[in-house]
Amino acid sequence: MIDLAGTWSLRDASGEYVCDMPIPGDAHSALLAAGLIPDPYVGRNELQVRGLADRDWVASRTFQWGGAAGEPGWYLDIDLLDTVAEIRLNGELVLSAANCFLRYRPDVSRALKPGENHLEILFKSNTRAATALAKQQPYKIPYIAQNCPIPDGNMLRKPQCHFGWDWNLAIAPFGLYGRIQLRQGHRGVEVHTLQVRQQTGAFAVLVSARIRMVDDYLEAFLTAGNRLEPPDIPIIARLLGVEKRLKYTAQGSGYWHFSTWMEIECPVLWWPAGQGEQHLYDLTVEIDDQIERRKIGLRKIELLTDKDETGSRFAFRVNGREIFAKGANWIPADALPSRATPDLTEKLLRAAVDANMNMIRVWGGGFYEQDWFYDICDKLGLMVWQDFMFSCSLYPADDLFLSEVKREVDQQVRRLSHHACIALWCGDNELIGALTWFEESRKNRDRYLVDYDRLNRTIEETARAADSTLIWWPSSPSSGPKNFGDAWHDDRSGDMHFWSVWHENKSFDHYRDVKPRFCSEFGFQSYPSLNVIKQFAAPADMNIASPVMDHHQRNAGGNERIAGTMFRYFRFPMDFADFVYLSQVQQGLAMRTAIEYWRSLKPHCMGTLYWQLNDTWPVASWSGLDHGGGWKLLHYMAREFYAPVAAFAIPSKDGKAIAISGLNDTGRAVSVDVEVFTLSVAGERHSLGAYKIALPPDRSVNIVNLLAADIANDAILHVATSLPDGTTATRHFAPQPYKASAF
Repeated sequence: MIDLAGTWSLRDASGEYVCDMPIPGDAHSALLAAGLIPDPYVGRNELQVRGLADRDWVASRTFQWGGAAGEPGWYLDIDLLDTVAEIRLNGELVLSAANCFLRYRPDVSRALKPGENHLEILFKSNTRAATALAKQQPYKIPYIAQNCPIPDGNMLRKPQCHFGWDWNLAIAPFGLYGRIQLRQGHRGVEVHTLQVRQQTGAFAVLVSARIRMVDDYLEAFLTAGNRLEPPDIPIIARLLGVEKRLKYTAQGSGYWHFSTWMEIECPVLWWPAGQGEQHLYDLTVEIDDQIERRKIGLRKIELLTDKDETGSRFAFRVNGREIFAKGANWIPADALPSRATPDLTEKLLRAAVDANMNMIRVWGGGFYEQDWFYDICDKLGLMVWQDFMFSCSLYPADDLFLSEVKREVDQQVRRLSHHACIALWCGDNELIGALTWFEESRKNRDRYLVDYDRLNRTIEETARAADSTLIWWPSSPSSGPKNFGDAWHDDRSGDMHFWSVWHENKSFDHYRDVKPRFCSEFGFQSYPSLNVIKQFAAPADMNIASPVMDHHQRNAGGNERIAGTMFRYFRFPMDFADFVYLSQVQQGLAMRTAIEYWRSLKPHCMGTLYWQLNDTWPVASWSGLDHGGGWKLLHYMAREFYAPVAAFAIPSKDGKAIAISGLNDTGRAVSVDVEVFTLSVAGERHSLGAYKIALPPDRSVNIVNLLAADIANDAILHVATSLPDGTTATRHFAPQPYKASAF
C-alpha cells in the first residue's frame, strides 16, 4: 500500500490561484492558509469567496512506484471525494465520480509505470454541475431555496448544507476528505466489506466478509480461461483468543461471501451512557496480509411502536430496558471539512455525554460521518439515530439517480452496521413535509409523492438487503410507515418535529400543549457567546441590526424573533453584551420548558432530541455549543434538565395549579429528599413543604400539587433535591414573566 495523502498542488483552471493543498482536506482551507482568500467566517467575507465554487480546480502530485509495467491487481482506494470529479493517472482517466458518499476503488494497473507517476484530480464545479442536472430533468425538482443561496443542491449526492442552510454559510466547499491510497489486492483478492451482526437473543456474533477480485486481475484471470471459483485463501476471524475460519457461503454480483458464527460465553453488554458500561470487544479478520479490525459491543436494541389508547408508541428498548432518549441533533463539526478533526469531534461528543445525553441524531443534510465519529459514540455510549443524507427538498427518482442511491446506501450500511451505537436508520429528514412546501408539489402532489415513494423504497430495500437486522424508520418526522401525514402537529404516534414556538412565534407555554411520543426536532435560537462574536465582528458591528450581525443570522426573521420573545418575558437589556447573554438565557428556558414537561410524561413520551448540539461556524443559531465547542448557557442547563434523577415544577394548562414531578431514569429505585419553597426578589424564603420519596425505576411520578395562588406575585418557586450520594440540585419556576420582577 502506498498512502497518497499529504501535500498536493492546487490550481484553478485559469491559473489565477495556485497553492499547496493538504489531502485529506478542502480547497477553501488550503486557499485560506496560503493567504489567497479572506476568512469566510469573518464579517461578510463569505460573499467574496462564494464564486470559487463556480470554477474547475485541479489537485495534483507525483509519487514513486517500484512495480513492473503491467503488474495486475493495483487499484486506488478513495472515499469522501467531493463531489463531481475526474481522476487521471499519467494522463489516463481512471475514475469519473459524482457521489461524495461513495468509496471508490478504480483499477489503475494499466496506467501505472515504473518510477515517477503523476496523479491528478479534476474537481469540476459542483454548482455548475447541479444546475446542469436540474435543467435536464423532465420537470422541476424543487429545492429549499429559502435555506440555500446556491441553487439545485438536491441534484447532487453531496452534503446539502454545503449549499447553505438557516445556520450555515454557503460556499459549496469541495476536496477530498478521506483516504486516497494505492493498493494491490494480494493474489488479486481484497476484503471489500466486513460486517458483524449479533444474533438476537443469543450471545453470538456473525462475522461476514465480502471478498472480491480486483478488476484488472479478474479480467486477466478470466481471459486465461479460468473458472471463477471462490478463492481458496484462509480467512481467519479472531475474538477473545478464539480463531475460526470463515466459510464460503454464497456468490453475489462480483463478490464471494464468507461467514462464521463466533460465540461469547458470559458476555459483558454494551449500554447507553448513564445506564451501564460501554464494553467493547476486539475482533480481527485476516486474509493473507490484509487485516481488518473492528471493536464490537454486544447489545440488543429494539424500537417499540405498538399501538395504545393514544396512537402508537415510539420508544427504544436496550438489553430489555426501555431507555428515555436524551440528546440533540448533530450537524457537521465545521463548515470547512478540513477543520472537522477527530479531536474536535470527540470534544463535541464528550460535551453531549457530560450534559447527560445518551443519543445523537446525525441529521440528513450533512455527512455519513467518518469512522472515528462512530468509534467515539461506541466508546462514550451515545446511541446514534442515523439519517440517510436527504433533507428538506424533493429529489429525482430516475434510474440513474436511484442507482447512485443504491450504491451509497449499500456501502454506508455495510460500513457502519457493526457499531454498537447505531440505534436506528431513518430514510430522510422532512421530505414528507417538503411535499407541501413547494408550489409544484402542491399542484401535482401525485407526481412528487410517487417520486418520493420510489426513493424511500429504494433506500429501505437496499438498507435491509445490506443488513436484515437493522431498525428502519421511513422519515423524520413520521407517524409511521406508509403514513404521509403532518407529523409536525400530530403528537399521537411516531416521532415529531415541533417548531410552533420558534417558527410560529408562540409562547414557551405552547410546548405544554403537545404530548409527543418522541420529539426528534425542536429548538429556539440564541446568539453565540460574546467571545465568539468578537472573532467575526469588529466593535462597530456590535449591534444586532448591524450588517455583519445580520449576515451571521441565516433564519429569516430570526433576529426579530429573539428580540420579540425577549420583550415577552424580560425587561429589555441596556447594551449589546447583555442582549447576547439574555438571548442565551431565554434559549435555555425554552428548551427547559419543553424537556421538563415531556420528560414528566414518561413513558408516554420516550425521547427528546433538541435542535441542535453544535455549530458549523460562528452564527446565531439553535445550538447549545458555540462553534469550536464552548458551552452556551443552554448546554449548562441541559446538564440539569437531562439529569438522570430530578424533580421539577410543571404548571397546569390553566395556570391555577403546579405539580412537582419526580423523574428517575435509572434502573433502580432512588430515595430523594425534595424541598419546595419560594424566594421573593428581596430574598425572603417561604417553605411550601419537604418530602422524602422513593422514585421507582424508569418512571415519572407526581410528588405533590400546589396552588399557584399560594405563591406571592413577586416570588419564584424553587424545587431542591438531595440524593443519597450527596448530589443536590435546585431548579426554579417563575409563575409570572421575569419582567414582572424588579431584579
